[in-house]
Amino acid sequence: MIRLSDLRQKEVIDVHTGNRLGYVSDIAIHPESGRISALLIPSGGRMFGLFGQNTPLSIPWSHIAKIGDDLILITLPEALPAPHEG
Repeated sequence: MIRLSDLRQKEVIDVHTGNRLGYVSDIAIHPESGRISALLIPSGGRMFGLFGQNTPLSIPWSHIAKIGDDLILITLPEALPAPHEG
């Protein structure tokens, strides 16, 4: 079993580009099934939106390739915007 607190300590990386997207801030749960539907990552990166209200990046659960000890590897869908480096 994985807890949200465990997920928040893992960095999310796109396996195709190597881009570091940030750390999980929250999860989205499908109300009918109770299953996780997406991981939410602050669009401001590591600062967790401290310098303004940013819409979080939503990574669909189906795009998670691997959850490791320190990282979550994802395949970034075409519909998601490219992360801001900085």
